[in-house]
Amino acid sequence: MRLLTLFTLTLTFTSAMSAASQLIFLGTYTKDGSKGIYTVRLDSATGALSAPVVAAETPNPTFLAWRADHRVLYAGGEGADADGKVTGGAAAFTFDPATGQLAPLNTRGGGGGSTTMLSPDATGKMLVTVSYGAGYVASFPLGADGRIGPRASLIAHAGPLGPNQIRQDKPHPHSVTFSPDNRFAFVADLGLDRVFAYRFDPVTGTLTPHDPASIAVTPGSGPRHTKFSRDGRFFYILGEIDGSVTTCAYDAARGTGTPLQHISTLPAGFPVTDPDRAAEIRIHPNGKFVYASNRGHESIAVFSVNADGTLKLVEITPCGGQHPRNFELSPDGSWLVCAHMNSNNLVSFQVDAATGRLTPTGSVVTVPQPVCVLFAP
Repeated sequence: MRLLTLFTLTLTFTSAMSAASQLIFLGTYTKDGSKGIYTVRLDSATGALSAPVVAAETPNPTFLAWRADHRVLYAGGEGADADGKVTGGAAAFTFDPATGQLAPLNTRGGGGGSTTMLSPDATGKMLVTVSYGAGYVASFPLGADGRIGPRASLIAHAGPLGPNQIRQDKPHPHSVTFSPDNRFAFVADLGLDRVFAYRFDPVTGTLTPHDPASIAVTPGSGPRHTKFSRDGRFFYILGEIDGSVTTCAYDAARGTGTPLQHISTLPAGFPVTDPDRAAEIRIHPNGKFVYASNRGHESIAVFSVNADGTLKLVEITPCGGQHPRNFELSPDGSWLVCAHMNSNNLVSFQVDAATGRLTPTGSVVTVPQPVCVLFAP
């Protein structure tokens, strides 16, 4: 009876701790003192952030993503090819939700050039990576335990370049997003002003160009990241170079997007001269708001979503640091946490679920070179 009582008390205490705080994983560049992936906790009542703790030592885990079951975390960075040469690639880690700990599974080389972003499909059987610098898209089969298998396909992007001769000097694939029905992978290419569409086979881990092959956006916008609306009817494309969001009507049956709106993430009249502009785009869990971060202007733009999927600017608020490369909303939509690469800090905001507006909590913690924010389930 005493053992049962102790077990019950322990379980109750653990559940209370879990409800009182939310675990966040942070990807970084491993320079200026960073060792790899960090964790912090966000107080669910106040939004206060805890001091960072190293979760896994791994080189340049600049983007993080969960397998659908949240038991495996993938990190972009460096991996080794079959000949032992270190190239851009991905690393896999098992996640223990009871302890919040990561354990390394394996790493896999991507084929040259650093990995800019990666995403597993909804079945957890396939991983797609992109390399901004090397201009390719790669895919890998995933084992039942989450291990990354040998590369199954490698596609080099090609086509007419965008008009910005400095930023659009060659193809620059920047992100990959799977469609809600898991039939297509969409790859935003900053250099080509297009979002490419691929069909994929999760069994073999291979990619095949779709027909039509891409969605064209406003010349010179430089598509960086993309997100689907919560109901899957709309597709939002963040333009890095001109600081913009393009809203597309999405045809799920055909796997195509039709641009409806091109709206700025910056104040009216703001001179767009900084080549490093918009960085991340997120959708609120309630589907009513879209958020985008602006580097250079050092802000977060908040948009409300109209019935037709188009956006209306709500506010543009200071982000609390320099170079807001990435941010994420908590699963319940109550909080937004933003990572600032150049000021080496992480800040939190309270989110108004009725208006989407952001209010700084005043909590700021130092993290070396943070570039990705990922909430644990």
